[in-house]
Amino acid sequence: MSVKIALFITCLADVFSPRSGIAMTRVLRRLGHQVDFPTDQTCCGQPLLNNGFAKDAARAARAMCGVMEGYDAVVTASASCASMIREHYPRLAAEHPDILTEVAARRLVSHTFEFCEFMLGRGGVPAGCRWDGVAAVHRSCHGRALGLTDEAERVLGRVEGLRLVGLANSEQCCGFGGTFSVKYPDLSAPMASDKVSALRASGARWLVTGDTGCAMNIQGACRRAGLVIGVRSVPEIIAEGLGLLPREGGA
Repeated sequence: MSVKIALFITCLADVFSPRSGIAMTRVLRRLGHQVDFPTDQTCCGQPLLNNGFAKDAARAARAMCGVMEGYDAVVTASASCASMIREHYPRLAAEHPDILTEVAARRLVSHTFEFCEFMLGRGGVPAGCRWDGVAAVHRSCHGRALGLTDEAERVLGRVEGLRLVGLANSEQCCGFGGTFSVKYPDLSAPMASDKVSALRASGARWLVTGDTGCAMNIQGACRRAGLVIGVRSVPEIIAEGLGLLPREGGA
């Protein structure tokens, strides 16, 4: 059944990986959904909340709730920003009811989805999707806050020609953590190095992850360590596999 979708493109994706948003749009439209990009959307408020500015985060949440009103689903490739909405908006509403109402917060929470969980709930990858390569999946920490486990692997498992390999200590954070990597570089850098070691040992030529921050952090660490590896989001692999986007680069 076709649904009316609001595409939520995160701040980092907007600047550093807009192709993932293009891929999401084309894949969801291929599935028959009506996809819109509300142009007034801004930040979900997570950086504000993480740095102690809860009232400002509540104001950002109020703006997001208003912009995303009237859609059947809000879909994003970022588990981090999806978890901000689903995990923290109700708390912000409870603590700052003069800024954000509980009704508005819970309404947005009820129909906000990470891309892979939405795909699995709507029939998965269309037939005929082929993407040849050996890839490893990095599960971002915020996926656990959403209750996500192997959704990305299950989606990608339906892509012909793609061989997935496991990563050692796959549950370990990559060290990005938004402002964590800026505030605590001495802790963040070794965590990223651990990911590089795991990728090197896995034999993967591609890294797949939904959160742009994780992708940038791991890819940068790989480059500094001399490990050549391509990075893709799940929507990009599906879009390329269906011929909706040209395949770029190589690893």
